[in-house]
Amino acid sequence: MDKSDLDKPSPARMYDYYLGGATNFAVDREAAERALEAMPFTRVGARTNRAWLGRAVRYLAGQGIRQFLDLGSGCPTVGNVHQVAQEAADGCRVLYVDNDDVAVAHAERILDSELGADRGSAAVCFDMREVDEVLRAASLSLDLSLPVAVLASAVLHFVPDEDDPAGILAKYCAPLVPGSFLAISHMSPIGRPTDEMSGFTQAYEKASLPLSLRDHDEVAELLVGYDLVEPGLVRVPLWCPDSPTEPADAEFPGFAALARIHG
Repeated sequence: MDKSDLDKPSPARMYDYYLGGATNFAVDREAAERALEAMPFTRVGARTNRAWLGRAVRYLAGQGIRQFLDLGSGCPTVGNVHQVAQEAADGCRVLYVDNDDVAVAHAERILDSELGADRGSAAVCFDMREVDEVLRAASLSLDLSLPVAVLASAVLHFVPDEDDPAGILAKYCAPLVPGSFLAISHMSPIGRPTDEMSGFTQAYEKASLPLSLRDHDEVAELLVGYDLVEPGLVRVPLWCPDSPTEPADAEFPGFAALARIHG
């Protein structure tokens, strides 16, 4: 279990700042402003990714999924997974997982205030790379004999190659029953000017987790062996959009996909 280093920018709290949240500190805002200065598109990108997460959760609820394991969930803000899921279907349960204890504490408060003692959802403080510990926590909050959706929204680009992100995903998915799903979104260096991406990446160098951006083929390698749902691995705003897309959406610097586990 990790504890926040309040002297370092936290990606979770920087993302919260991009989304207009209040669960962030001066060190996070300073780093986030450097990222925004380098790539002003960042706020739009964060909101676009958040909208994708909502679409994915609604799709999954429509497929009968009632349990969600949200890895690298970050700070609660508008359109949290439990809110979207419960609006889509009764009886949904969520386990939020993040290595930032500030984000987790805030999530617990939100769950308490919104859902009360019988909330059925929880938040735990673990790094997503601590797979065994997370799965043990999941076994206490979720029924792993029933289908689960594993959500990895804008988190895998904080897992370097040497930590084997594909292997981490495989460990999460291996014990899950047929009918389970995996949903990911991943930032890419492709789609924005090189100088923008360079400056954006530098803003995270002193953060608790630096960036490991991947192109389309590298993200696709994380999904080998899974049965991708249409439209496959595409730019984030092009994944089952609620409204017509703009030409610029085809250059969004990140990809998303949803896949069935065990076919």
